[in-house]
Amino acid sequence: MTHPGAGSASSVQGRAQHAADRAPRATQPVLLMNPRSGGGKVARFRLEERCHDLGIEAVVLGPGDDLVALAEGAVARGCDLLGMAGGDGSQALVATVAARHGIPFVVVPAGTRNNFARDLGVGTGVVGSLTAFVDGFDVRIDLAEVNGRVFVNNASMGAYAQLVRSPRYREAKVRTTVGLLPELVGPSAASVDLRYELPGGGQATTAQVLLISNNPYDLSASPRGARPRLDGGRLGVTSVRVLDGGEAKQLAALAAAGHSELFPGWHEWTATQLEVTSAEPIALGVDGEAITLDPPLHFLTRPGALIVRVARARAGRRSMPLALGGPRPLPFSALSRLMSGRGG
Repeated sequence: MTHPGAGSASSVQGRAQHAADRAPRATQPVLLMNPRSGGGKVARFRLEERCHDLGIEAVVLGPGDDLVALAEGAVARGCDLLGMAGGDGSQALVATVAARHGIPFVVVPAGTRNNFARDLGVGTGVVGSLTAFVDGFDVRIDLAEVNGRVFVNNASMGAYAQLVRSPRYREAKVRTTVGLLPELVGPSAASVDLRYELPGGGQATTAQVLLISNNPYDLSASPRGARPRLDGGRLGVTSVRVLDGGEAKQLAALAAAGHSELFPGWHEWTATQLEVTSAEPIALGVDGEAITLDPPLHFLTRPGALIVRVARARAGRRSMPLALGGPRPLPFSALSRLMSGRGG
């Protein structure tokens, strides 16, 4: 199934020209909902009731339900517009099904942080996002995957992939960069066996942090980091290698000054694919969810794989914050937020 009317643009701000191309009204729209996401936003915003009023079939995820199976079931019933109300991990799963069948996808940001919706530029308004079902336009964006698993934001490895598994890190308030550094890259941080090719052709044999994203982040764009576009057809790769306590102190000083990218062990580049190997299973945080995969890990980009239907009311709105002066955001702080799944 194809959808030739979908345009390609870098952000909602740049999509105003597509807003006149109103997408045809779906005949069998379906919205899947995770009632536990975002502290119960589905119930708080009465999404089932609002779907009924708009003629959208509401499917609520229950205990033990398989989200992918529910999405596939909706397609089998004739769904021609598929949406997900939940966090980024749930968005990625349902987006995988939508992309597989060439069905437009609606993002309803009912999670806690909603980084995908922020970078996509659709905003974080739960109720307003439903407008895409009745008055929207289509754009194509990229997806990324690791060993066949799709992600919409990023996959992180290294020290923080271990720490993200702890509830105290998942729930704690975001700390300052210097406060995070001792546990991330200090002398007591565990060495992680991650081998991958550096942009200059050299081979890395370890890393304290390694982030691979669906399109590159601009870590200086905001305190949480942001992606200027989601249709560039590239993976963003950021790695940090610290060899000893002296280098850890050097990185801490540079990070405190807002110039962690000047650290010799800091590397940022883009690629269409990347292989990461190890002598042991690799712990990852994928769109904020903790998983473990056997190496080698094959990362690749899928350009234009997903059609996203955006509310026409969002056309022309800025998806990234304006720089208003003041101190430069800290790249390491943004990186650590992204790796912990706590961006925003």
